[in-house]
Amino acid sequence: MDTDTQKMTEKDTICAIATPPGSGGIAVIRLSGPEAFKIADSVWKGKKLSAAQSHTAHLGTIMDGADILDQSLATIFRGPHSYTGEDTIEFSVHGSPYIQKRVIEVLCDNGARIAGPGEYTRRAFIAGNIDLSQAEAIADLIAARSRAAHRVAVGQLRGGVSQRLAMLRQRLIDLGALLELELDFSEEDVEFASRTQLIDLATEIHDEVERLHDTYRRGAAIKEGIPIAIAGPTNAGKSSLLNALVGEDRAIVSDIHGTTRDTVEETLTIGDNLVRLIDTAGLRDTDNTVERIGIERTHRTMERAALLLLVVDAAEPSRLDLQTSPIPQTQPIIAIVNKTDATDPTVAINTLKKQLPSGTPIAAISVRTGSGMQQLRYQIERRIKEITGDVDADILITNARQAQALAGAAQSAAAVRTALLTNIPADLIAIDIRQTIDHLSSITGAITSDTLLHTIFSRFCVGK
Repeated sequence: MDTDTQKMTEKDTICAIATPPGSGGIAVIRLSGPEAFKIADSVWKGKKLSAAQSHTAHLGTIMDGADILDQSLATIFRGPHSYTGEDTIEFSVHGSPYIQKRVIEVLCDNGARIAGPGEYTRRAFIAGNIDLSQAEAIADLIAARSRAAHRVAVGQLRGGVSQRLAMLRQRLIDLGALLELELDFSEEDVEFASRTQLIDLATEIHDEVERLHDTYRRGAAIKEGIPIAIAGPTNAGKSSLLNALVGEDRAIVSDIHGTTRDTVEETLTIGDNLVRLIDTAGLRDTDNTVERIGIERTHRTMERAALLLLVVDAAEPSRLDLQTSPIPQTQPIIAIVNKTDATDPTVAINTLKKQLPSGTPIAAISVRTGSGMQQLRYQIERRIKEITGDVDADILITNARQAQALAGAAQSAAAVRTALLTNIPADLIAIDIRQTIDHLSSITGAITSDTLLHTIFSRFCVGK
């Protein structure tokens, strides 16, 4: 969509269904734009909506010509005190798909057009009601599938990241402007911008954006589901454990060694968090080409996992050979001795203690009988809390675009600091300062492009 077309369409009055598709008790249809009241009055029988006060609700009837279409509740939001910053009316109608379809058609017949994906939120951004990072937080809030993901999205929506970065950006703009002013007086050897202040500010920006960038992996895991790999020797009960935790037969279970040859993934909620359980191919020496490919995928999955559930058979703990099948030493591990209903787990527990890092928790369970499963869930939940930290206390970055911009800002800020410490000419320092400002601006949308906006808002649902 080119710029001229975008400017033209932003003047249109748009409508869309703001509730999920399908039948329901109530559906909400949103109408927003400069002609909202004119269009609404043309289809409304009841109190004239254009005369109604903002933030009031009115009962009336939506008409399809001379025919009654539905009884409705119209809620009024006058611009600029609305989500989009424009005059907005939300019609609450009965949730019949036919009624929803006909109301949209009637509104379009009277001058509205159907909204594009994310167009309401885009208008809210253009009106200055939210910045770009808050717009992305709205999308995350809608998509949140756990309490922790909801908390992260709410924290971003409050503008904690935006406010902090905006303050740093403005200070950098002020000092950068003084530095560029020096260029106009280069022959007079004057200094308007304090080099000490610039060094301190560049250091502060670098440290702050790097700290935020480092939260990305944790924030993305909370948003998308914390990856937990189930690994161990063949036939130790890994697939059975996945099925037991999920509560359904998701993975194939067999007494034949090497049954699982690819990863099997399922999501569930443990505590406040969404987790992604990943069953993997059993670790062992094999000449089977397909199984070896599966084992290679197991090692890659273990390296990417936030938590590793290492499962062994209580009767055969020695089949876990960490010399030939090493496990990552950086991830948290919960060791699991399975099949305790058939064998005393003491020997297996002692064997694991000798092989694994000191302090690694070991759970003795029987997937078949359910013994120890509740305690295992508790241990998993406790480990997840250690991984995610205090979600309420921190602002976390959850999307790759912001993380990339933060990485760029950190790199540019480091270049500014290095240039200042090595007495690089002011005109070259000014270039690095502008790059830092641009990276910070792209996070909140203070400086952006139509292409970026289209990419971001096209991911929203039509009614938002």
